Amino acid sequence: QVQLVESGGGSVQSGGSLRLSCVASESIFSFNNMGWYRQAPGKQRELVATIFRFGSSNYADSVKGRFTISRDNAKNTVYLQMSSLKPEDTAVYYCNAYRASVSETYWGQGTQVTVSS
Repeated sequence: QVQLVESGGGSVQSGGSLRLSCVASESIFSFNNMGWYRQAPGKQRELVATIFRFGSSNYADSVKGRFTISRDNAKNTVYLQMSSLKPEDTAVYYCNAYRASVSETYWGQGTQVTVSS
């Protein structure tokens, strides 16, 4: 069973930065894409950023220019660098991986990010 373990969440003031990490239990190159989602209290889970096997990426409009997703295949790790954080970025952030060959989606346990004004 694939395991995804997130870390790096915490509490910061508005304008601050955090870097989230997601370590996979197997080669991340085996996934078609990996991404970060977030869920704020009372809201639906939403896509934040996706990175594809060969490095291309896309972002939600709300985070473009502030967040950067990256990957280190050697470390089986995907990162989310978050800058210029806003209170509305407060949420639990989840790592996600998709493997098309078996039509499986995997999720981490989530890491809390809290941004105070």
